[in-house]
Amino acid sequence: MDQNYFRNLISKKDDRFSAKLIRLLLRIVALAYAAVVALRNIGFDLGILPSYKVDATVISVGNITAGGTGKTPIVMWLCNLFAQKNIKTAIISRGYKSKTGTLGDEAAMMVKNCPLAKIITNSDRVSSARKAISQYNTEAIILDDAFQHRRIKRDLDIIAIDATCPFGFDRILPSGLLRESPNSLKRAQAAIITRTDLCTKESLEEIEGKIRNINPEILIAHSKHKIVSARMIKDETISIDELKQNKVFAFCGIGNPESFSKSLTGAGLEVVGEKFFNDHQDYTRDLLEEVETLAKDSGADILLTTHKDWVKIALLAKEVLDIKCAYVAIELDITKSKQELIKLIDDIVKKDGVANV
Repeated sequence: MDQNYFRNLISKKDDRFSAKLIRLLLRIVALAYAAVVALRNIGFDLGILPSYKVDATVISVGNITAGGTGKTPIVMWLCNLFAQKNIKTAIISRGYKSKTGTLGDEAAMMVKNCPLAKIITNSDRVSSARKAISQYNTEAIILDDAFQHRRIKRDLDIIAIDATCPFGFDRILPSGLLRESPNSLKRAQAAIITRTDLCTKESLEEIEGKIRNINPEILIAHSKHKIVSARMIKDETISIDELKQNKVFAFCGIGNPESFSKSLTGAGLEVVGEKFFNDHQDYTRDLLEEVETLAKDSGADILLTTHKDWVKIALLAKEVLDIKCAYVAIELDITKSKQELIKLIDDIVKKDGVANV
């Protein structure tokens, strides 16, 4: 199903009778899905389903909703925090939609941005964790997108909550975007509300209040994705000031594409057109030529995409496109409770006896 159509459907933007009927059917399916998820969580809570301890500090970065919430920038921030402390780190990912023997788009981003970390993609994360420890003497393991993956015990659960769609329309998949009930936030020790610059102060207070009602003890931090530049092939850099002098056409295939567009306009860029694809889109020559045609028709000077998309299109874009094309380089800017979050992480690492902290 087309991602944009699905979002319009579950958000009730599509108000046709056929859409209402589909939503009713999705709610019936969601009841079954919610029951399975609840039973699985009960199994782990009671110890019926096994959870394995490994000999390293384990930090999970996850979410309670489907789609892009900004987990990957948090993973990379953590990884670089450990690199500054000389802690041997491995990032373990399930490698969503990656082909055998290749890295997925998010893992490829991590390889470039976290050069000192070992990146392991495998659906069996327990096996991956043991491999990281035995082969690479890993001291800290970061589990990417693992809040629902409870087979491996963790010392810290960090939840990414997208300020622009924090609770997945308050309905479980496939009726909404929730992977599990918001009450599962009781399992987490920290929450980072992402993209806080794209919503109002009142909305943030409402999100925080809902989180606190579920888990009064949780540490809540705020962050935004700060655009620092755009980068082309061979990492040729385009400054923000230079970008502001160009008309931009935005395209991407991520979980929350509207947030990408908003971040560009929020940085003061003139976006004259956009094209959104499904998350983890596989790009072809025809697709890029379609994007180029749309961009030229809109009068754009440059195509901008995300780093996640860029790792898949860089070489093809050089071969196919006549128009300038680049990805937006961002940094995670933690704007609230940064030091408290770092202290929480340091305390956990010290408790596990990792040196150099």
